Amino acid sequence: MLHLLMSLSPPPLLSVPRPRRSLLYLPGSNARALEKARTLACDGVILDLEDSVAPDAKAAARDQVIAALTAGGFGRREVVVRVNGLDTPWGEADLESLAHAAPDAVLVPKVQDAGDVARYDARLAGFPDRVQLWAMVETCRSLFHLESLAAAARTSRLACLVMGVNDLAKEMGAELEAGRAPFLAALSLSVAAARAHSLSILDGVFNGLEDPEGLEQECRQGRTFGFDGKTLIHPSQIEACNRVFSPSPDQIAWATAVADAFAQPENAALGAIRVNGKMAERLHLAQAERILAVHAAVGAG
Repeated sequence: MLHLLMSLSPPPLLSVPRPRRSLLYLPGSNARALEKARTLACDGVILDLEDSVAPDAKAAARDQVIAALTAGGFGRREVVVRVNGLDTPWGEADLESLAHAAPDAVLVPKVQDAGDVARYDARLAGFPDRVQLWAMVETCRSLFHLESLAAAARTSRLACLVMGVNDLAKEMGAELEAGRAPFLAALSLSVAAARAHSLSILDGVFNGLEDPEGLEQECRQGRTFGFDGKTLIHPSQIEACNRVFSPSPDQIAWATAVADAFAQPENAALGAIRVNGKMAERLHLAQAERILAVHAAVGAG
């Protein structure tokens, strides 16, 4: 139970965001995929202009994504656009085009440090205030700047970190095997940096399209680390991801008992009380409230 509670417990000041259990990458060049996105059970979609789009299709994909954003129809789903980097021939045009289409967030690749966050944030100056900045953690250098990178949230739109383990593996020369042993330190430190500065954080993709057991294990690993959810590459991965990153019946029952107990008038001034034979402190009340809020948000969807 403890590791489940820790995975859903917020740091001080972290409010409950909209559910981000499952964020599905969709190539911006695939019109059929963009249309299908409006019907899927994922919490959000990431319309991709970067890795999944060939160089000669970049401009057409950009136009197609802008049209999809303009048409709307994504319902409760969070709509994020991953742009090309500013060091590419397409990055500036991506950001200029998105200013008026205004997705929920702009995801930027290969962010190295706080300076990169500031540069992208400056490019979003003309966007509506509600548009968030999300950043990929996918380079070796970024791992040595995690704290300052996450701290940039204090002076920017930065709201979420997204792990890019495939790119990190490529740069490190490491192997992506079951259990992700070469990346455990990077995953853990990234979560710690995000939580230290009240950011959301999403785990990287699972590459196996015909390995449901492996997907389940990696989702559970991500939840244990404390990730809010996971990025996905195929609609078939949504169900497992939503299930694993949702509060379980046991968690909901525990949270309800703790919240109800602290709500009793005789417990209002107490810092610790007995709940179902176990000690519960005010920090457990915060965890319980977080679990119930996430449960409510998931149910509202």
